Amino acid sequence: MTTIALIGAGGKMGYRLSSNLQRSDYTVSHVELSDAGRQRLSEGLGISCVDAHQAIPDAQVVILAVPDTLVGRVAEELSPLMASGTMVITLDAAAPFAGHLPSRDDLVYFVTHPCHPPIFNDETDLDAKRDYFGGAKAKQHIVNALMQGPEELYALGEAIAKTIYAPVVRSHRVSVEQMALLEPGLSETVCATLLVVMREAMDEVVARGVDQECARDFLLGHMNILAAVIFEEQPGVFSDACNKAIENGKPQLMRDDWKRVFEPEEIAESIRRIT
Repeated sequence: MTTIALIGAGGKMGYRLSSNLQRSDYTVSHVELSDAGRQRLSEGLGISCVDAHQAIPDAQVVILAVPDTLVGRVAEELSPLMASGTMVITLDAAAPFAGHLPSRDDLVYFVTHPCHPPIFNDETDLDAKRDYFGGAKAKQHIVNALMQGPEELYALGEAIAKTIYAPVVRSHRVSVEQMALLEPGLSETVCATLLVVMREAMDEVVARGVDQECARDFLLGHMNILAAVIFEEQPGVFSDACNKAIENGKPQLMRDDWKRVFEPEEIAESIRRIT
């Protein structure tokens, strides 16, 4: 039976992982430094925490459920406690991409990240429909990368990833570099930024006299159908008027060289700022 040391078990992500791992067959030792996190685990899940020096030496897998800015420091501090062959799992590609994991060839590095529940889904349960983050009720997809270690251990990392992010539908294998293109590149630099712009556009319409509820209903409804057509969720074409608006609006809103955000040096600089 695989033994896991979960570092940061009472934090924002750690608590989610603790809850899902509690329903698995893995043997888990929970490590949490903060009193608030320990209390959260105790009261919410009935989990008692242990010290890292007790949890890590016998663990086959160490999951670092800590913020990106702390992954490197925490990994370095805990590395001496890890036996040769230990799998270290991080929940984001930023720190691994930036080279912040310890230089130990005898450790296995596995990176996994959720795609989060998709906008277009078949959820019928109300709790699942409102699980926007995932890892609780709603089905989602995930991405994984075996950064270093024996190929045969990918299956173990993927199995744990499917457990901590359950319920999982599709599991995609990528490289760490590809995962960095997905986040921060695609999901944050592009998607989050443009969504913020759309919110600001809605606020501008409201400032010009449109009722806020009306503007929100109009925007979110159009986001739904427009996205369904653009991402080929359903067949359809835009009207000539819509196509003209896109043709005119895109150069006003987007720089000609906006795709530079995906160049390796831009991704590296973005991750440097994050970590």
